[in-house]
Amino acid sequence: MAVRVDLNISLDGFATTTDQTPEQPMGADWMRLVGAYIATRTMRERVFHDTSGAGTTGIDDRYASAYFENIGAEIMGAGMFGLHNFPDDPDWKGWWGDEPPFRCPVFVLTHKTRPSIEMAGGTTFHFLSTTPEEALKQAEAVAGGKDVRIGGGASTVRTFLKGGLVDRLHVAIVPILLGRGIRLWDDLRGLEEGYAVESETAESGVIHLTFRR
Repeated sequence: MAVRVDLNISLDGFATTTDQTPEQPMGADWMRLVGAYIATRTMRERVFHDTSGAGTTGIDDRYASAYFENIGAEIMGAGMFGLHNFPDDPDWKGWWGDEPPFRCPVFVLTHKTRPSIEMAGGTTFHFLSTTPEEALKQAEAVAGGKDVRIGGGASTVRTFLKGGLVDRLHVAIVPILLGRGIRLWDDLRGLEEGYAVESETAESGVIHLTFRR
């Protein structure tokens, strides 16, 4: 069992965007940040339920496939679930659709708990108001010996990194500059100590950087 992180960041280290509009709730910069991943055959099938076989099949797709392998549970922040969009709506089930791509128990860290939500495809969202360490214990207890992924967003990931709780960190560094947002690397000076680091450049120009204990 390992605790894993997979995240897309810009050249200047930002994992979030700030250009959202009502017409583009994710923002144009978000598509620039995740475009290479979304273009892969794995992501098109797993996230968008496109079974046509379309999509890229190179190095980016290999990492996209690995993203879903051997995951027994996931932990994410309230923002990644989409709880900030409708915080007081008891019927809001997040922005991942009726069949989310996780297919395992997902623990959402939030200040206000709510009943668990069981979704199609094997995903069940549980809402916790607790510490990262306690959330990790609960996730490991149901992971069945498989890995636990810290899904995001950037602030949640940084909290687990600062706590020394992550065994493997994979960042896909996209060759764009965002200039603003939430930076992954803030307050993590010396993070590389204690990790073996390797990198690989995809056909898209994305650099896949992996830190392993």
